[in-house]
Amino acid sequence: MRLLSSIAIIFSLLLGPALADGHGVVNVYSARHYDSDIQLYEKFTANSGIKVNVVSGKSGALEKRIIEEGGGTADLYITADAGRCGAFKSKGMLQAGLSSDAIKSAVPKNFRTSSWVGIAKRARIVYFAPERVTGAELAGLTYESLADPKWKGRLVIRKSNNIYNQSLVASLIKNNGKKATEAWAEGVVSNMARTPKGNDRAQIMAVAAGEADIAVANTYYLALMLSGKKGAEQQEAAKKVKPFFPNQDGRGTHMNISCAGLVKGAPNKSNAIALVEFLLSKEAQEHIVNNTFEYPMIAGVSPHELVVNMGLDFKQDLKTKVVNYGKNQAAAVTAMTGAGWK
Repeated sequence: MRLLSSIAIIFSLLLGPALADGHGVVNVYSARHYDSDIQLYEKFTANSGIKVNVVSGKSGALEKRIIEEGGGTADLYITADAGRCGAFKSKGMLQAGLSSDAIKSAVPKNFRTSSWVGIAKRARIVYFAPERVTGAELAGLTYESLADPKWKGRLVIRKSNNIYNQSLVASLIKNNGKKATEAWAEGVVSNMARTPKGNDRAQIMAVAAGEADIAVANTYYLALMLSGKKGAEQQEAAKKVKPFFPNQDGRGTHMNISCAGLVKGAPNKSNAIALVEFLLSKEAQEHIVNNTFEYPMIAGVSPHELVVNMGLDFKQDLKTKVVNYGKNQAAAVTAMTGAGWK
């Protein structure tokens, strides 16, 4: 599968610009690193006759390239986190157009704008060590209460430069204001069991190893670990922690998305819209959730069994529009770094 992805990337790098002016083409710049996405694009081509030309890379590098190209080459920018799509839109690099009836009927309003839309959902939740964290401590747990002194020396979470954390804090700013969130960030820093390091899986591993009692991480990481795709060690570690969905008595658990944005100057705009519509079809959504362990964006599709086992009856935050993650991103970074969040 990695070979398939590499071939697609190399091919696109060589021929992408040449194909941009042709018919039946859509140029996708994707920061999603799943080979299963390539398989989806092949299905789209088989169904529509439209070739998907893929350039893959890290979000920062792709955004830099799109800006340097000045439009006219990329059609869709696909990445993880609404904060990234929002920030790229603020740079003037995305245009309106993702507002067809099919898209609007598939994606709830809080997970889309006219220039970028969610194609899958993820929840950022708390994981805990059941032998060291009591039910009484968990009762009514919120993101806000992670700053409670009872968690002093017991919490692990990623660095402040992590986009998932930035969007979580941006949502807190939207709901609680800047001043309250700045004070919250100071409380979280004082509760950290160690200086932030590693990815989301590293936070779960730290709880399993007894380095901390609770961790903050996205849901799909636990399912990925439990699947065995990351090896037996991580699979066993994942079995030692339990998931908890915060803010169930209030607005609900923080939700984020993988998003697709329509690039300014897209040469194949109609084809790009058609691809997004396909990604929101039942066929595509089932493929996504069963390969990436994300939540489906559309109704009528069940997540992967490993995600279902984590619980499906939790209350999602459908009040906080994800567009606020980009709008409050700078303030979120200031709140975290100002609190000494490394």
